[in-house]
Amino acid sequence: MLDTPRPYAIDTATRHAHADPRDPAFFQNPYAFYDALHGSSAAFYWEEYGHWCFAGFKDVSALLRDKRFGRQILHVATREELGLPEPKAHTAHFDLTEKYSLLTLEPPAHTRLRTLVNRAFVSRHVEQLRPRIVRLANEMIDGFEGQDSVDLIKSFAAPIPAIVIAEMLGLPAEMAPQLLNWSNRMVAMYMFGVSEETEHDANRASYDFMEYLRGVIAERRKAPREDLLTHMITAEHQGSVLSDDEVMSTAILLLNAGHEATVHTTGNGVKSILQSGLDPASIFATEAQTAATVEECLRFDAPLHMFTRYALGDIEYEGLQFKKGDVIGLMLGAANRDPSRFANANSFDPFRTDGANVSFGAGIHFCIGAPLARIELQVAFGELFRRLPNLRLAEEPRYNNVYHFHGLERLMVSW
Repeated sequence: MLDTPRPYAIDTATRHAHADPRDPAFFQNPYAFYDALHGSSAAFYWEEYGHWCFAGFKDVSALLRDKRFGRQILHVATREELGLPEPKAHTAHFDLTEKYSLLTLEPPAHTRLRTLVNRAFVSRHVEQLRPRIVRLANEMIDGFEGQDSVDLIKSFAAPIPAIVIAEMLGLPAEMAPQLLNWSNRMVAMYMFGVSEETEHDANRASYDFMEYLRGVIAERRKAPREDLLTHMITAEHQGSVLSDDEVMSTAILLLNAGHEATVHTTGNGVKSILQSGLDPASIFATEAQTAATVEECLRFDAPLHMFTRYALGDIEYEGLQFKKGDVIGLMLGAANRDPSRFANANSFDPFRTDGANVSFGAGIHFCIGAPLARIELQVAFGELFRRLPNLRLAEEPRYNNVYHFHGLERLMVSW
């Protein structure tokens, strides 16, 4: 019987690697590639992406906090200086949604914006949402419990965080499907080798999303409410307030990022739990154990596998030389499986005591929604396995062809 060819190649002498992010053999199981990297070189040049990447936990954790690297570059250099092409006219609306994104801004703009938004996401505030999330989870289960099987992504994992964020912003829950439609079309822009057709579609979704938000923002200015949109419109810090474009960018980021990671972690986590053979009753026995199980789901099969940054100047790191504007890739999914950091790194173990992970990032760009996501995941897993203790996979799950957003196409389960 012939061995299946490996979907990657690593040259240990040059530390260059080949792995096509669009190859199903690769994105269905990137962990074999990560294992090979951990065994050879945690820093490597990924030929398909054209930049250096870091797979080790120590490097990823350090570089997420290293202020010599940033999420944007045009605040310290011009396009001409870096040889970057001009923005595409047909992605202008999408680019506007990114222009004021917390995920891409650097200080002082990032500090100002995060300060004005952060209060809504501190742990003590989002904890008050737990009863609502419990009700939502049970409403979703009520909706499919009488069926023989269901796609858990569509019927459970996706609606809950979308409705929670919508309601936080002050948008009606019934808008959640439309918000998800816009979000999914926009997130397609982060695929490797995105097509022009996808760019046009994401741009249309961006335009429609912003037009909808413009109308809601205008209403809130006339009639403020107790919601996050009103807070963002009225919040002031040292005499600074947010513009409508900043409010829209932030609202879109919170919806897109605020559901994307949670949906993927829910799907990936349920898959990991069901394939582990562990008794759900034991891994959700207490609040503390439920929280630990969520952390292990985040570590074991992370929702985001690569986070890129720019060198903000000419930099030397661990013997590698980077010029201003060079991109580096931080491999969150690989760092979470680093055997030098985690015992039995490729084993799903909700009882481990070394479970710290980098799935939410670190440093100034640590995920602002992490406290909310953790509560959503604790509730979703806990209620799902309480209500359906005999849950089992109805078919072999497959991952989406969006390498660094690592999530399942669907998750068919029965009980």
